[in-house]
Amino acid sequence: MILKKYFYVVLILLALTTFGVVGAFAEEAVQQAAQKGPSLDEIVSVNKIALDTIWVLITAFLVFWMNAGFALVESGLCRAKNTVNILAKNFIVFAISSIAFYIIGWGIMFGDGNPFFGIQGLFLLTGADNSPATGDAYKGVYSAINWTGVPLYAKFFFQLVFAGTAATIVSGAVAERIKFISFIIFSFVIVGIIYPITGHWIWGGGWLAKMGMFDFAGSTVVHSIGGWAALAGVIVLGPRIGKYTKDGKVKPIPGHNMSTATLGALILWLGWFGFNPGSTMAADANAIARVALTTNTAAAAATLTATITAWLMLGKPDLSMILNGTLAGLVAITAPCAFVSVPSSLIIGLIAGVIVVLAVVMFDKLLLDDPVGALSVHLINGTFGTFALGLFAEDRFMPGTTGNGLFFGGTKLLIAQITGIIGVGVFTFLISIVAWYIIKAVVGLRVSEEEEIIGLDIGEHGVEAYHIVGGEERI
Repeated sequence: MILKKYFYVVLILLALTTFGVVGAFAEEAVQQAAQKGPSLDEIVSVNKIALDTIWVLITAFLVFWMNAGFALVESGLCRAKNTVNILAKNFIVFAISSIAFYIIGWGIMFGDGNPFFGIQGLFLLTGADNSPATGDAYKGVYSAINWTGVPLYAKFFFQLVFAGTAATIVSGAVAERIKFISFIIFSFVIVGIIYPITGHWIWGGGWLAKMGMFDFAGSTVVHSIGGWAALAGVIVLGPRIGKYTKDGKVKPIPGHNMSTATLGALILWLGWFGFNPGSTMAADANAIARVALTTNTAAAAATLTATITAWLMLGKPDLSMILNGTLAGLVAITAPCAFVSVPSSLIIGLIAGVIVVLAVVMFDKLLLDDPVGALSVHLINGTFGTFALGLFAEDRFMPGTTGNGLFFGGTKLLIAQITGIIGVGVFTFLISIVAWYIIKAVVGLRVSEEEEIIGLDIGEHGVEAYHIVGGEERI
Protein backbone atom coordinates (compact mmCIF):
# COMPACT_ATOMS: atom_id res chain seq x y z
CA MET A 1 0.00 0.00 0.00
CA ILE A 2 2.86 2.38 0.85
CA LEU A 3 4.58 1.63 -2.50
CA LYS A 4 1.33 2.16 -4.31
CA LYS A 5 0.87 5.50 -2.51
CA TYR A 6 4.37 6.68 -3.51
CA PHE A 7 3.76 5.44 -7.05
CA TYR A 8 0.78 7.79 -7.42
CA VAL A 9 2.78 10.68 -5.97
CA VAL A 10 5.62 10.11 -8.45
CA LEU A 11 3.13 9.77 -11.30
CA ILE A 12 1.52 13.08 -10.41
CA LEU A 13 4.91 14.80 -10.17
CA LEU A 14 5.93 13.42 -13.58
CA ALA A 15 2.68 14.63 -15.12
CA LEU A 16 3.09 18.13 -13.72
CA THR A 17 6.67 18.24 -14.93
CA THR A 18 5.64 17.07 -18.39
CA PHE A 19 2.88 19.65 -18.65
CA GLY A 20 5.28 22.30 -17.44
CA VAL A 21 7.85 21.41 -20.08
CA VAL A 22 5.21 21.25 -22.80
CA GLY A 23 3.79 24.57 -21.66
CA ALA A 24 7.21 26.15 -21.70
CA PHE A 25 7.84 24.83 -25.17
CA ALA A 26 4.41 26.01 -26.31
CA GLU A 27 4.99 29.49 -24.91
CA GLU A 28 8.39 29.64 -26.57
CA ALA A 29 6.89 28.45 -29.86
CA VAL A 30 4.24 31.18 -29.73
CA GLN A 31 6.90 33.80 -29.04
CA GLN A 32 9.03 32.51 -31.92
CA ALA A 33 6.02 32.48 -34.23
CA ALA A 34 5.25 36.05 -33.23
CA GLN A 35 8.83 37.02 -34.05
CA LYS A 36 8.90 35.15 -37.35
CA GLY A 37 5.51 36.15 -38.81
CA PRO A 38 2.55 38.55 -38.55
CA SER A 39 -0.11 38.21 -35.92
CA LEU A 40 -3.68 37.28 -36.74
CA ASP A 41 -4.74 40.93 -36.40
CA GLU A 42 -1.98 41.95 -38.79
CA ILE A 43 -3.03 39.31 -41.31
CA VAL A 44 -6.67 40.49 -41.14
CA SER A 45 -5.59 44.11 -41.55
CA VAL A 46 -3.43 43.35 -44.59
CA ASN A 47 -6.22 41.36 -46.21
CA LYS A 48 -8.73 44.15 -45.58
CA ILE A 49 -6.44 46.68 -47.22
CA ALA A 50 -6.03 44.38 -50.21
CA LEU A 51 -9.77 43.80 -50.57
CA ASP A 52 -10.57 47.49 -50.13
CA THR A 53 -7.97 48.41 -52.76
CA ILE A 54 -9.32 45.87 -55.25
CA TRP A 55 -12.84 47.21 -54.69
CA VAL A 56 -11.78 50.84 -55.12
CA LEU A 57 -9.84 50.13 -58.32
CA ILE A 58 -12.56 47.98 -59.89
CA THR A 59 -15.16 50.67 -59.29
CA ALA A 60 -12.73 53.27 -60.65
CA PHE A 61 -12.41 51.17 -63.81
CA LEU A 62 -16.22 51.21 -64.10
CA VAL A 63 -16.25 54.99 -63.81
CA PHE A 64 -13.49 55.20 -66.42
CA TRP A 65 -15.66 53.12 -68.76
CA MET A 66 -18.33 55.81 -68.46
CA ASN A 67 -16.20 57.75 -70.95
CA ALA A 68 -17.45 55.28 -73.55
CA GLY A 69 -21.00 55.89 -72.42
CA PHE A 70 -20.68 59.66 -72.71
CA ALA A 71 -19.09 59.34 -76.16
CA LEU A 72 -21.94 57.18 -77.47
CA VAL A 73 -24.72 59.25 -75.90
CA GLU A 74 -23.33 62.56 -77.16
CA SER A 75 -22.46 61.40 -80.67
CA GLY A 76 -25.79 59.58 -81.04
CA LEU A 77 -27.80 62.64 -80.00
CA CYS A 78 -25.91 64.89 -82.42
CA ARG A 79 -25.67 64.92 -86.21
CA ALA A 80 -23.61 62.43 -88.20
CA LYS A 81 -21.36 65.14 -89.63
CA ASN A 82 -19.97 65.90 -86.16
CA THR A 83 -19.47 62.35 -84.90
CA VAL A 84 -15.67 62.19 -85.21
CA ASN A 85 -15.32 65.52 -83.43
CA ILE A 86 -17.48 64.40 -80.50
CA LEU A 87 -15.73 61.05 -80.23
CA ALA A 88 -12.34 62.78 -80.33
CA LYS A 89 -13.33 65.15 -77.52
CA ASN A 90 -14.63 62.34 -75.34
CA PHE A 91 -11.51 60.30 -75.97
CA ILE A 92 -8.91 62.97 -75.37
CA VAL A 93 -10.62 64.46 -72.33
CA PHE A 94 -9.47 61.67 -70.02
CA ALA A 95 -5.88 62.07 -71.16
CA ILE A 96 -6.11 65.79 -70.44
CA SER A 97 -7.73 65.11 -67.07
CA SER A 98 -5.05 62.59 -66.11
CA ILE A 99 -2.22 65.06 -66.67
CA ALA A 100 -3.96 68.14 -65.22
CA PHE A 101 -5.12 66.33 -62.07
CA TYR A 102 -1.70 64.74 -61.56
CA ILE A 103 0.25 67.97 -62.03
CA ILE A 104 -1.80 70.20 -59.77
CA GLY A 105 -5.49 69.27 -59.40
CA TRP A 106 -5.03 66.58 -56.75
CA GLY A 107 -2.91 68.83 -54.54
CA ILE A 108 -5.35 71.73 -54.72
CA MET A 109 -8.26 69.45 -53.91
CA PHE A 110 -6.89 67.19 -51.17
CA GLY A 111 -3.71 68.85 -49.96
CA ASP A 112 -3.77 70.36 -46.47
CA GLY A 113 -4.21 74.09 -46.68
CA ASN A 114 -6.84 76.70 -45.94
CA PRO A 115 -10.64 76.54 -46.24
CA PHE A 116 -10.47 77.41 -49.95
CA PHE A 117 -7.68 75.31 -51.50
CA GLY A 118 -4.85 72.97 -50.68
CA ILE A 119 -1.31 74.35 -50.42
CA GLN A 120 0.69 71.29 -49.30
CA GLY A 121 1.65 68.37 -51.54
CA LEU A 122 0.57 70.62 -54.35
CA PHE A 123 2.43 69.29 -57.37
CA LEU A 124 2.87 65.85 -58.95
CA LEU A 125 1.43 63.80 -56.08
CA THR A 126 4.66 64.25 -54.12
CA GLY A 127 3.33 65.21 -50.69
CA ALA A 128 4.19 63.17 -47.60
CA ASP A 129 1.73 60.35 -47.06
CA ASN A 130 1.78 57.09 -45.11
CA SER A 131 -1.44 55.60 -46.50
CA PRO A 132 -3.05 53.16 -45.96
CA ALA A 133 -2.73 54.32 -42.35
CA THR A 134 -5.89 56.10 -41.23
CA GLY A 135 -7.12 58.38 -38.47
CA ASP A 136 -4.62 59.17 -35.75
CA ALA A 137 -2.08 56.82 -37.36
CA TYR A 138 -2.04 58.89 -40.54
CA LYS A 139 0.96 61.10 -41.20
CA GLY A 140 0.99 63.21 -44.32
CA VAL A 141 -0.42 66.23 -46.09
CA TYR A 142 -3.60 64.70 -47.56
CA SER A 143 -5.45 64.36 -44.28
CA ALA A 144 -8.88 65.13 -45.77
CA ILE A 145 -8.88 61.71 -47.39
CA ASN A 146 -7.19 59.74 -44.63
CA TRP A 147 -10.49 58.12 -43.69
CA THR A 148 -10.07 55.45 -46.35
CA GLY A 149 -7.52 52.71 -45.73
CA VAL A 150 -6.17 52.19 -49.23
CA PRO A 151 -2.80 53.22 -50.71
CA LEU A 152 -2.31 56.76 -51.98
CA TYR A 153 -2.22 55.73 -55.63
CA ALA A 154 -5.59 53.98 -55.30
CA LYS A 155 -7.07 57.12 -53.76
CA PHE A 156 -5.63 59.23 -56.55
CA PHE A 157 -6.86 57.04 -59.39
CA PHE A 158 -10.38 56.83 -57.98
CA GLN A 159 -10.59 60.61 -57.65
CA LEU A 160 -9.05 61.08 -61.10
CA VAL A 161 -11.89 59.31 -62.90
CA PHE A 162 -14.36 61.60 -61.13
CA ALA A 163 -12.43 64.67 -62.26
CA GLY A 164 -12.50 63.38 -65.81
CA THR A 165 -16.28 63.01 -65.63
CA ALA A 166 -16.74 66.68 -64.72
CA ALA A 167 -14.83 67.72 -67.84
CA THR A 168 -16.74 65.30 -70.05
CA ILE A 169 -20.07 66.87 -69.07
CA VAL A 170 -19.01 70.09 -70.81
CA SER A 171 -18.41 68.31 -74.12
CA GLY A 172 -22.04 67.53 -74.84
CA ALA A 173 -23.42 70.97 -74.04
CA VAL A 174 -21.00 72.77 -76.38
CA ALA A 175 -21.14 70.15 -79.13
CA GLU A 176 -21.34 70.83 -82.86
CA ARG A 177 -19.80 74.31 -82.88
CA ILE A 178 -16.74 74.55 -80.62
CA LYS A 179 -13.14 74.43 -81.79
CA PHE A 180 -11.28 71.29 -80.77
CA ILE A 181 -8.32 73.26 -79.38
CA SER A 182 -10.64 75.47 -77.31
CA PHE A 183 -12.25 72.45 -75.70
CA ILE A 184 -8.81 71.02 -74.90
CA ILE A 185 -7.70 74.23 -73.19
CA PHE A 186 -10.88 74.53 -71.14
CA SER A 187 -10.60 70.89 -70.06
CA PHE A 188 -7.19 71.66 -68.56
CA VAL A 189 -8.68 74.66 -66.76
CA ILE A 190 -11.65 72.83 -65.25
CA VAL A 191 -9.71 69.75 -64.11
CA GLY A 192 -6.58 71.59 -62.99
CA ILE A 193 -8.20 74.56 -61.25
CA ILE A 194 -12.00 74.91 -61.10
CA TYR A 195 -12.98 71.38 -60.11
CA PRO A 196 -10.23 70.96 -57.49
CA ILE A 197 -10.96 74.26 -55.75
CA THR A 198 -14.67 73.62 -55.31
CA GLY A 199 -13.93 69.97 -54.58
CA HIS A 200 -11.61 71.08 -51.77
CA TRP A 201 -14.46 73.04 -50.24
CA ILE A 202 -16.57 69.88 -49.87
CA TRP A 203 -14.34 66.78 -50.07
CA GLY A 204 -11.04 68.37 -49.10
CA GLY A 205 -12.07 69.61 -45.67
CA GLY A 206 -12.78 73.16 -46.83
CA TRP A 207 -15.28 75.71 -45.64
CA LEU A 208 -18.40 73.89 -46.85
CA ALA A 209 -17.29 70.65 -45.22
CA LYS A 210 -16.76 72.52 -41.95
CA MET A 211 -20.23 74.01 -42.30
CA GLY A 212 -21.68 70.51 -42.54
CA MET A 213 -22.42 70.14 -46.26
CA PHE A 214 -22.37 66.60 -47.62
CA ASP A 215 -22.16 65.20 -51.14
CA PHE A 216 -21.45 61.48 -51.01
CA ALA A 217 -20.51 60.81 -54.64
CA GLY A 218 -20.70 64.14 -56.43
CA SER A 219 -24.10 65.56 -57.42
CA THR A 220 -22.47 68.96 -56.86
CA VAL A 221 -18.75 68.20 -56.78
CA VAL A 222 -18.86 66.47 -60.17
CA HIS A 223 -22.17 67.04 -61.92
CA SER A 224 -23.31 70.55 -61.12
CA ILE A 225 -19.74 71.85 -61.41
CA GLY A 226 -19.58 70.35 -64.89
CA GLY A 227 -23.04 71.76 -65.53
CA TRP A 228 -22.21 75.32 -64.44
CA ALA A 229 -19.06 75.29 -66.56
CA ALA A 230 -21.09 74.00 -69.50
CA LEU A 231 -23.74 76.70 -69.04
CA ALA A 232 -21.07 79.39 -69.22
CA GLY A 233 -19.73 77.82 -72.42
CA VAL A 234 -23.19 77.64 -74.00
CA ILE A 235 -23.78 81.33 -73.28
CA VAL A 236 -20.45 82.47 -74.72
CA LEU A 237 -20.67 80.18 -77.77
CA GLY A 238 -24.26 80.91 -78.72
CA PRO A 239 -26.66 78.45 -80.37
CA ARG A 240 -25.98 76.29 -83.41
CA ILE A 241 -26.89 77.70 -86.80
CA GLY A 242 -30.58 77.08 -87.48
CA LYS A 243 -31.50 76.00 -83.97
CA TYR A 244 -33.75 78.98 -83.28
CA THR A 245 -35.73 81.14 -85.70
CA LYS A 246 -35.65 84.92 -85.59
CA ASP A 247 -38.89 84.99 -83.64
CA GLY A 248 -37.46 82.60 -81.01
CA LYS A 249 -39.14 79.39 -82.12
CA VAL A 250 -37.26 76.15 -81.63
CA LYS A 251 -36.23 74.12 -84.64
CA PRO A 252 -35.55 70.52 -83.58
CA ILE A 253 -32.19 69.11 -84.66
CA PRO A 254 -32.55 65.35 -84.12
CA GLY A 255 -29.69 63.06 -83.31
CA HIS A 256 -28.43 60.70 -86.00
CA ASN A 257 -28.11 57.40 -84.12
CA MET A 258 -30.40 56.51 -81.27
CA SER A 259 -28.94 53.01 -81.10
CA THR A 260 -25.56 54.30 -79.93
CA ALA A 261 -27.25 56.83 -77.64
CA THR A 262 -29.20 54.02 -75.97
CA LEU A 263 -26.12 51.82 -75.64
CA GLY A 264 -24.25 54.79 -74.16
CA ALA A 265 -26.97 55.39 -71.59
CA LEU A 266 -26.86 51.73 -70.54
CA ILE A 267 -23.07 51.94 -70.15
CA LEU A 268 -23.50 55.02 -67.98
CA TRP A 269 -26.13 53.25 -65.86
CA LEU A 270 -23.67 50.40 -65.32
CA GLY A 271 -20.84 52.83 -64.61
CA TRP A 272 -22.87 54.48 -61.88
CA PHE A 273 -22.55 51.28 -59.85
CA GLY A 274 -18.90 52.19 -59.67
CA PHE A 275 -19.59 55.89 -59.19
CA ASN A 276 -21.88 55.63 -56.15
CA PRO A 277 -21.10 52.33 -54.35
CA GLY A 278 -17.41 52.85 -55.10
CA SER A 279 -17.44 56.08 -53.15
CA THR A 280 -17.49 54.01 -49.97
CA MET A 281 -13.79 53.50 -50.88
CA ALA A 282 -13.90 50.31 -48.81
CA ALA A 283 -15.40 46.84 -49.28
CA ASP A 284 -18.17 47.51 -46.78
CA ALA A 285 -20.75 44.89 -47.76
CA ASN A 286 -23.82 46.51 -46.20
CA ALA A 287 -23.05 50.02 -47.41
CA ILE A 288 -22.24 48.86 -50.94
CA ALA A 289 -25.47 46.88 -51.26
CA ARG A 290 -27.66 49.68 -49.95
CA VAL A 291 -26.03 52.36 -52.11
CA ALA A 292 -26.36 50.16 -55.20
CA LEU A 293 -30.06 49.72 -54.50
CA THR A 294 -30.81 53.39 -53.83
CA THR A 295 -28.90 54.24 -57.02
CA ASN A 296 -30.82 51.79 -59.18
CA THR A 297 -34.20 52.64 -57.66
CA ALA A 298 -33.80 56.35 -58.39
CA ALA A 299 -32.70 55.65 -61.95
CA ALA A 300 -35.64 53.35 -62.62
CA ALA A 301 -38.16 55.77 -61.13
CA ALA A 302 -36.81 58.71 -63.11
CA THR A 303 -36.94 56.68 -66.32
CA LEU A 304 -40.64 56.10 -65.83
CA THR A 305 -41.61 59.65 -64.88
CA ALA A 306 -39.52 61.13 -67.71
CA THR A 307 -41.33 58.84 -70.14
CA ILE A 308 -44.75 59.86 -68.81
CA THR A 309 -43.89 63.57 -68.69
CA ALA A 310 -42.53 63.58 -72.24
CA TRP A 311 -45.57 61.64 -73.44
CA LEU A 312 -47.94 64.18 -71.90
CA MET A 313 -46.01 67.29 -72.99
CA LEU A 314 -44.79 66.23 -76.42
CA GLY A 315 -47.47 63.76 -77.43
CA LYS A 316 -44.96 60.91 -77.84
CA PRO A 317 -42.66 58.95 -75.50
CA ASP A 318 -39.50 60.55 -76.91
CA LEU A 319 -36.51 58.18 -76.54
CA SER A 320 -33.99 60.96 -75.89
CA MET A 321 -36.13 62.11 -72.97
CA ILE A 322 -36.36 58.55 -71.65
CA LEU A 323 -32.56 58.19 -71.74
CA ASN A 324 -31.98 61.55 -70.11
CA GLY A 325 -34.57 60.63 -67.50
CA THR A 326 -32.47 57.68 -66.45
CA LEU A 327 -29.34 59.83 -66.28
CA ALA A 328 -31.21 62.52 -64.33
CA GLY A 329 -32.24 59.99 -61.69
CA LEU A 330 -28.67 58.77 -61.41
CA VAL A 331 -27.30 62.30 -61.04
CA ALA A 332 -29.94 63.25 -58.47
CA ILE A 333 -29.24 60.24 -56.24
CA THR A 334 -25.46 60.65 -56.42
CA ALA A 335 -25.22 63.01 -53.44
CA PRO A 336 -27.73 61.35 -51.10
CA CYS A 337 -27.30 57.68 -52.09
CA ALA A 338 -25.54 56.64 -48.86
CA PHE A 339 -27.63 58.75 -46.52
CA VAL A 340 -31.22 57.99 -47.57
CA SER A 341 -33.56 55.01 -47.49
CA VAL A 342 -34.66 53.10 -50.57
CA PRO A 343 -38.20 54.57 -50.41
CA SER A 344 -36.67 58.05 -50.27
CA SER A 345 -34.52 57.25 -53.31
CA LEU A 346 -37.70 56.26 -55.14
CA ILE A 347 -39.23 59.68 -54.44
CA ILE A 348 -36.03 61.47 -55.48
CA GLY A 349 -35.99 59.55 -58.76
CA LEU A 350 -39.68 60.23 -59.47
CA ILE A 351 -39.08 63.98 -59.10
CA ALA A 352 -35.85 63.96 -61.13
CA GLY A 353 -37.57 62.38 -64.14
CA VAL A 354 -40.14 65.18 -64.28
CA ILE A 355 -37.59 67.92 -63.70
CA VAL A 356 -35.31 66.84 -66.54
CA VAL A 357 -38.04 67.06 -69.18
CA LEU A 358 -39.22 70.44 -67.92
CA ALA A 359 -35.62 71.69 -67.87
CA VAL A 360 -35.00 70.69 -71.51
CA VAL A 361 -38.04 72.71 -72.53
CA MET A 362 -36.99 75.61 -70.30
CA PHE A 363 -33.48 75.91 -71.75
CA ASP A 364 -34.89 75.95 -75.27
CA LYS A 365 -37.29 78.75 -74.29
CA LEU A 366 -34.26 80.65 -72.95
CA LEU A 367 -32.53 80.07 -76.34
CA LEU A 368 -29.71 78.19 -74.62
CA ASP A 369 -28.72 75.50 -77.08
CA ASP A 370 -27.67 72.26 -75.41
CA PRO A 371 -27.64 69.49 -78.05
CA VAL A 372 -27.69 66.55 -75.63
CA GLY A 373 -29.53 67.87 -72.56
CA ALA A 374 -26.40 67.98 -70.41
CA LEU A 375 -27.55 71.09 -68.54
CA SER A 376 -30.89 69.51 -67.69
CA VAL A 377 -29.31 66.26 -66.56
CA HIS A 378 -26.19 67.41 -64.75
CA LEU A 379 -26.74 71.02 -63.68
CA ILE A 380 -30.42 70.94 -62.79
CA ASN A 381 -30.50 67.46 -61.28
CA GLY A 382 -27.08 67.80 -59.68
CA THR A 383 -28.50 70.81 -57.87
CA PHE A 384 -31.72 68.98 -57.04
CA GLY A 385 -29.86 65.93 -55.73
CA THR A 386 -27.75 68.06 -53.42
CA PHE A 387 -30.88 69.79 -52.15
CA ALA A 388 -32.71 66.46 -51.77
CA LEU A 389 -30.00 65.25 -49.41
CA GLY A 390 -30.97 68.08 -47.08
CA LEU A 391 -34.56 66.85 -47.18
CA PHE A 392 -34.33 63.06 -47.04
CA ALA A 393 -31.11 62.26 -45.11
CA GLU A 394 -31.45 59.95 -42.08
CA ASP A 395 -28.67 59.87 -39.53
CA ARG A 396 -29.31 56.18 -38.79
CA PHE A 397 -27.54 55.13 -41.99
CA MET A 398 -24.21 56.77 -41.16
CA PRO A 399 -24.48 57.92 -37.54
CA GLY A 400 -22.60 61.07 -36.66
CA THR A 401 -22.32 62.36 -40.22
CA THR A 402 -25.16 64.24 -41.89
CA GLY A 403 -27.73 64.28 -39.14
CA ASN A 404 -31.38 64.20 -40.22
CA GLY A 405 -32.77 66.07 -43.18
CA LEU A 406 -35.77 68.37 -43.02
CA PHE A 407 -38.34 65.61 -43.52
CA PHE A 408 -36.88 63.71 -40.56
CA GLY A 409 -36.67 66.58 -38.12
CA GLY A 410 -33.42 68.39 -38.99
CA THR A 411 -32.77 71.83 -40.50
CA LYS A 412 -29.01 72.37 -40.18
CA LEU A 413 -28.13 70.05 -43.06
CA LEU A 414 -30.56 71.69 -45.48
CA ILE A 415 -29.08 75.14 -44.76
CA ALA A 416 -25.59 73.79 -45.42
CA GLN A 417 -26.73 72.14 -48.66
CA ILE A 418 -28.33 75.35 -49.95
CA THR A 419 -25.22 77.34 -49.03
CA GLY A 420 -23.08 74.87 -50.94
CA ILE A 421 -25.31 74.95 -54.01
CA ILE A 422 -25.13 78.75 -54.17
CA GLY A 423 -21.44 79.06 -53.32
CA VAL A 424 -20.26 76.43 -55.79
CA GLY A 425 -22.62 77.67 -58.49
CA VAL A 426 -21.58 81.32 -58.32
CA PHE A 427 -17.85 80.55 -58.18
CA THR A 428 -17.88 77.93 -60.93
CA PHE A 429 -20.02 79.97 -63.30
CA LEU A 430 -18.00 83.18 -62.88
CA ILE A 431 -14.56 81.55 -63.23
CA SER A 432 -15.79 79.47 -66.16
CA ILE A 433 -17.23 82.37 -68.09
CA VAL A 434 -14.01 84.34 -67.62
CA ALA A 435 -12.03 81.34 -68.85
CA TRP A 436 -14.27 80.93 -71.89
CA TYR A 437 -13.91 84.60 -72.84
CA ILE A 438 -10.12 84.45 -72.46
CA ILE A 439 -9.95 81.38 -74.67
CA LYS A 440 -12.21 83.13 -77.18
CA ALA A 441 -9.91 86.15 -77.27
CA VAL A 442 -6.69 84.14 -77.56
CA VAL A 443 -7.42 81.22 -79.90
CA GLY A 444 -11.06 81.69 -80.83
CA LEU A 445 -13.95 79.62 -79.55
CA ARG A 446 -16.28 78.78 -82.38
CA VAL A 447 -15.63 77.21 -85.76
CA SER A 448 -16.45 79.21 -88.88
CA GLU A 449 -19.98 79.22 -90.27
CA GLU A 450 -18.78 77.22 -93.27
CA GLU A 451 -17.19 74.55 -91.05
CA GLU A 452 -20.31 74.30 -88.94
CA ILE A 453 -22.50 73.76 -91.98
CA ILE A 454 -20.16 71.20 -93.57
CA GLY A 455 -19.54 69.51 -90.27
CA LEU A 456 -16.74 69.57 -87.72
CA ASP A 457 -15.55 66.14 -88.79
CA ILE A 458 -14.26 67.57 -92.06
CA GLY A 459 -13.44 71.07 -90.83
CA GLU A 460 -11.64 70.11 -87.59
CA HIS A 461 -10.34 66.59 -88.27
CA GLY A 462 -10.36 66.04 -92.01
CA VAL A 463 -12.14 62.70 -91.72
CA GLU A 464 -15.74 61.49 -91.52
CA ALA A 465 -17.24 58.85 -89.27
CA TYR A 466 -19.45 57.50 -92.06
CA HIS A 467 -18.16 57.25 -95.63
CA ILE A 468 -21.39 56.06 -97.19
CA VAL A 469 -24.05 58.75 -97.52
CA GLY A 470 -27.32 58.25 -99.41
CA GLY A 471 -26.12 54.95 -100.82
CA GLU A 472 -23.08 56.49 -102.49
CA GLU A 473 -19.53 56.75 -101.26
CA ARG A 474 -18.59 60.38 -100.68
CA ILE A 475 -15.34 61.36 -102.36
